[in-house]
Amino acid sequence: MEEIISVNDQFYILASSSMADDRTRVLKHGETFGVYDRYGDIQPVGRGTQGVFHQGTRFLSRQEVFLNNDRPMLLSSTVKEDNALLAVDLTNPDLYRDGRIAIPRGSVHVFRSRFLWNGVSYERFRLSNYSLSPVKMTLSIRFEADFADIFEVRGKKRERKGRMLPNVLRKDLLVLRYEGLDEVTREARIQFAPEPLEITASQATFDIELDPKGETAVAVMVACDVGDSHRPLLAYDAAMAEAGLAFGAEQTEDCTIQTSNAQFNEWWNRSVLDVRMMVTDTNEGPYPYAGVPWFSTPFGRDGVITALECLWIRPELARGVLAYLASTQAKEVNPAQDAEPGKILHETRKGEMAALNEIPFGLYYGSVDSTPLFVMLAGAYYERTADLAFIQSIWANLEAALTWMDTFGDPDRDGFVEYVRKSPTGLDNQGWKDSHDSISHEDGSLAEGPIALCEVQGYVYDAKVQASKLADALGYIDRASQLRRQARSLKERFEEAFWCEETSTYALALDGQKRPCQVKTSNAGHCLYTGIASDEHARRVAETLMSDELFSGWGIRTLADSERRYNPMSYHNGSIWPHDNAMIAIGLARYGLKSGVEKIMSGMFEVSLVLDFHRLPELFCGFVRRPGQGLTRYPVACNPQAWAAGSAFMALQACLGLSIIASEQKVVFNYPILPEFIDEMQIKNLKVGTASVDLLLRRHDLDVGITVIRRAGKVEVVSVK
Repeated sequence: MEEIISVNDQFYILASSSMADDRTRVLKHGETFGVYDRYGDIQPVGRGTQGVFHQGTRFLSRQEVFLNNDRPMLLSSTVKEDNALLAVDLTNPDLYRDGRIAIPRGSVHVFRSRFLWNGVSYERFRLSNYSLSPVKMTLSIRFEADFADIFEVRGKKRERKGRMLPNVLRKDLLVLRYEGLDEVTREARIQFAPEPLEITASQATFDIELDPKGETAVAVMVACDVGDSHRPLLAYDAAMAEAGLAFGAEQTEDCTIQTSNAQFNEWWNRSVLDVRMMVTDTNEGPYPYAGVPWFSTPFGRDGVITALECLWIRPELARGVLAYLASTQAKEVNPAQDAEPGKILHETRKGEMAALNEIPFGLYYGSVDSTPLFVMLAGAYYERTADLAFIQSIWANLEAALTWMDTFGDPDRDGFVEYVRKSPTGLDNQGWKDSHDSISHEDGSLAEGPIALCEVQGYVYDAKVQASKLADALGYIDRASQLRRQARSLKERFEEAFWCEETSTYALALDGQKRPCQVKTSNAGHCLYTGIASDEHARRVAETLMSDELFSGWGIRTLADSERRYNPMSYHNGSIWPHDNAMIAIGLARYGLKSGVEKIMSGMFEVSLVLDFHRLPELFCGFVRRPGQGLTRYPVACNPQAWAAGSAFMALQACLGLSIIASEQKVVFNYPILPEFIDEMQIKNLKVGTASVDLLLRRHDLDVGITVIRRAGKVEVVSVK
């Protein structure tokens, strides 16, 4: 992603307060997401990151509720397990009249519920009087809309802004309006039911009278309108029913996991639902947006890695990602976008600043790894589904990506894919660790480009291996042979150029002078994931990764604590990322190094136990694990984050050694293990083509027993021990 942790950098995310401390609540549907406090309010606290956002713009920057001008008292607050509904229990404080308590605290219960559906925020307050006397009070809801671009919310300053337009006021309607410098009108259209007692440009007030055991409800709908499109506003119950039907339809086809460990089940289910929440339907199919709040948009790298994580349980997500990235593949050289023919998208943004090119991310291609990852995903998708017709439909895109790797991606023709920024406002570093200071030498000096990252060479290697298999399947025999030769040659050159005997790992990168960056990082673990590492070097890399220098007790750090630039509170120089650990776990499993896999899986599970909702964040700090203490949060981590949620699926896949070969109708478990905290596991509705299977796995002292408890259609289950 484009977040860069440097106070001198134009894309630094300002953090005068910690999101980890705010304990915010998050909802998302489609292009809309909301960040609220525990009361369900939107407050301009800290950097003012709360709000209702739609297509890169904040449509509500304040929404606060008052009873007789006093804030209610919080009883409880949670996002329901399905991630669809924020449910908050409130009550009244002592409410005074003429210096005396008129309504004692706890007399009135306020159940506040809100959800997002099709670009509209739906909210309802249900007030119930539990006192023995009638009560009379006012319910006031205060609104503001700053229509700030998401990059403004992140801290980027603008020289000029658009203008607020006159508000629209009716008996039950308030419309807050803004015209951007892009000449697009954006409106927050706020509908009330019933009509308020009083309505102004910033507040709606309701007169509440309740008999003992009496109840009443107030609904608020906020539509996020862009341009001439005006979203239909449904009644609260109608919208809730529609959303519920859609959610139920999604669940029916899911592969499900149930284990003997209830806490693991909660982590797993939360991960499933977080991925589902982050997925947005595009014209090309489902696509997992990266993370809330900063990255709720399509990212190439994140989309591919999330699809790889989910592939064994939800292969249709990979097809959506491949189709979307093929449709947005660069076709020409455009230095302002870091675009070159065949290159795959880094990210795309909507919103005023993107439209005006005040930021380069409207359609931006500044990642060196999205392109080989795209080809890797195509190969993995075909193995999982045998969907050759779809592969044929994107073969030209795959060929364009392969050509980019051999030409624009390798301008000096040394056989290694490298990057250097072309856009004056783009990203300095263009691998997954894209902070400005993430690529350095052992003395702490920053590497100068062009930079060839170790993991990228692994991605290119696997891309060519996968592409050769696809070419074979399509009947392009000569092309398949050529790609296999290229992969073998790259593997040999990689070992010679990147292996560092002194550090017992692969160099992080080669700099512009072809000098290796001899620092110990998690990047080398991705070389195991792709299979570019030799067997002997893979074993030694694993030992380095699992040493105390890199493994904190919670997970593998991005940078060893022995390195000059190590900072456990940094974005990429000592923090811990769940997706990074999951990919390393698959890499260890690939080489049969299952003890490290179990250690990573256990660490991730234990992280889930100490976090709200069992939700793994984008990253957390890399401090050593201290007995009896929880982990240290990273202050501005996205939460939820798609590839962090998907890490549970990939980590379990690594434990099970699971692969699905659809062309052979086969499910393979290669030296499966179950971690010590799971004695038994059921996998239900695991699909292989048109067939499906339910499995029961039991952990024994020396192995894992696998029993087929249901089989529909032709599918073979193989366990290699």
